[in-house]
Amino acid sequence: MDAKTRVLIQDDEVSLKEVVRLLQRRKWLVALVTLAFGGLAALVAWVTPNTYRASIIVAAATNTPGSGQMGGLGAVVSQFSGLASLAGLAMGGDSRRAESVAVLQSEALVEDYIRDNHLLQVLYAKEWDARAQRWKITDPEKIPTVWKAAQRFKRSIANVSTETKTGLVTLTVTWYDAKLAAKWANDLVAKTNDRLRGKAIVESDRNIAYLNIEAAKTDVVGVKTAIYSVLQNEISKEMLARGSDEYALKVVDPAVAPEVPHSPQPVMWVAIGLFAGMLLCVTWAFVSVAWSKTS
Repeated sequence: MDAKTRVLIQDDEVSLKEVVRLLQRRKWLVALVTLAFGGLAALVAWVTPNTYRASIIVAAATNTPGSGQMGGLGAVVSQFSGLASLAGLAMGGDSRRAESVAVLQSEALVEDYIRDNHLLQVLYAKEWDARAQRWKITDPEKIPTVWKAAQRFKRSIANVSTETKTGLVTLTVTWYDAKLAAKWANDLVAKTNDRLRGKAIVESDRNIAYLNIEAAKTDVVGVKTAIYSVLQNEISKEMLARGSDEYALKVVDPAVAPEVPHSPQPVMWVAIGLFAGMLLCVTWAFVSVAWSKTS
């Protein structure tokens, strides 16, 4: 490469000094654009409705009720059809915890909660005419349904996360009303406990009836002993379910109504707006210098 070519290449390069000089010459324009972006961000933050975030922390139950009483009977019970599963031997702590978390974030639970608490009109307040008690939307396909509300609830309102090390589960609800956000979070955990407790009671009742029938069929002492041991375990499970409100999820830290909105954050939004305005000016200066060298 000869000297003339190197000079031409150097002339085409955009230096930082040239960009800075251009920005200094147009400092009032730069200041105006930067302040305009900051003001626009402040305006957006001001007109954006406040959203509040409430969180409840729970510990999922991991111990199978009454399983510690089985001792060495597991081998004996496993010889008889159906008794091992009735004794709770097949379900470990991880399975119960996974079931509790799955129910907490299940679509069926959310749909039932929305339906039982008449939340369609709350979730879609803009589409609901409170005075006429009907939807403003005339298109049947666009009218909100429980299914649509549940999808929105799971996608953008409620979030469930599990801490890997501690196993603690956090349910976070984000909404425009702080009290409602806290109420929904606490209610969903309570509803999960109610659903799993009811399921456990029904299963124990069915198992107890089955075990009583099986015990009446045999006179073998060993078999009766095994059946009665499993029966005692089932009775203990039912007693625990009936007597515990926090059957599946134990509340470590209940949700409370936050006093400070989660979003928008005006200071941060203004800072981002100012930065965006300055970045736009720098980009414009760089492009202008480069364009002047190529033209």
